[in-house]
Amino acid sequence: MKRTRFSEEQIIGVLKEAEAGAKTADLARRHGVSEATIYNWKSKYGGLEVSDARRLKELKSENAKLKRLLADAMLDKAALKDILAKKF
Repeated sequence: MKRTRFSEEQIIGVLKEAEAGAKTADLARRHGVSEATIYNWKSKYGGLEVSDARRLKELKSENAKLKRLLADAMLDKAALKDILAKKF
């Protein structure tokens, strides 16, 4: 997975500047990103506060952990069904 150069806090700071009236082209040049990147950030982080972004990141990691646990449980269940089917 590609690692970003900017943290959520920095991205939200850039978006706050954009909301304050700074032009997207100027922001892109100043921060060394493309205008498309800023528009992508707006779609992903638009309207979020720093605490919201942190909470969203925590929820995503928790969701991934739960999905892995569910997949493991389903594999265990399938393996047990196979074993029981062979015995009878």
